Amino acid sequence: MDLSIVIVNWNTKNLLLQCLTSIYGKIGEQGIEVFVVDNGSSDGSREVVQEEFPDVKLIQNEENLGFAVANNKALRLSKGKYLLLLNPDTQVKEGTVEKLVSFMEIHPDAGITGAQLLNSDGSKQNSIANFPSLATELLSKSLLRRLFPKQFPGKERENPNPIEVESVIGACMMVKRDAMEQVGLLDEDYFLFLEETDWCLRMKKAGWKIYYVPQAEIVHLQGKSANLVRAKAKIEYYRSLYLFFEKHRGAVQTLILKMLFFIRFSVDFIIAALACLFTLFMQERFKRRLLIYGRLLYWHFRFCPKGMGLRET
Repeated sequence: MDLSIVIVNWNTKNLLLQCLTSIYGKIGEQGIEVFVVDNGSSDGSREVVQEEFPDVKLIQNEENLGFAVANNKALRLSKGKYLLLLNPDTQVKEGTVEKLVSFMEIHPDAGITGAQLLNSDGSKQNSIANFPSLATELLSKSLLRRLFPKQFPGKERENPNPIEVESVIGACMMVKRDAMEQVGLLDEDYFLFLEETDWCLRMKKAGWKIYYVPQAEIVHLQGKSANLVRAKAKIEYYRSLYLFFEKHRGAVQTLILKMLFFIRFSVDFIIAALACLFTLFMQERFKRRLLIYGRLLYWHFRFCPKGMGLRET
């Protein structure tokens, strides 16, 4: 293999160690280089990587610079023909990386490939993403996948063979260096969320294809970094979503989306408030929803400023 693996970490020390252990246990060291970009962690992640995995190329940021900026730092230094972006909350399974590399070797038009993401119990996660549109954001994604499985592929449909898709989930995403050099690095306007979707769209516009390879499987413990600060992560997601619309859908669709989401969050906030009142604020799930929707509404009232999200966390 001629492969560079890039992992961006923020305060997920134990998960990161499991990820690195799976990489060296399932792939070995031959023909690969591994980068860990630490985004100002305070949980001892840097020290333990240096101690237990001295071959890892550790890039230390003094603050949380976000997913795109951190990945790009390693991508600029990488030398591999293929580049594998991994989340720290993933664990590589036997043969996964080799299958992705082999697929890209025999498909010169493949700019990006993604694997099948699995929960820890072996059940499937959605590993394919459509480019965001008013339909995908305002209608049920599950319903769209069931009604229009070819246009909106998901985990509900069995795919015995690799298929071309619009985008893949960035928890495990292999990129061809030739494609990256033509299209450019990740867009650093995104702090977290949808930067890989934006990358896939730019790849497709440049003539490259995006493939999902279901035979390549990887365990994904799903969003542990973002879950550390759930409300701020929600704000960051919608900031990235609006940014994607501004870049690729135009001002009119962006305004429509913001207005409709504001109405939706208002209704959700009222429902959560009533639920809290009826349960005398004894149910944590209702209080959590009230907090999240309250923060989202306040952020929209302030016209979606850059603060209040994960950039300041």
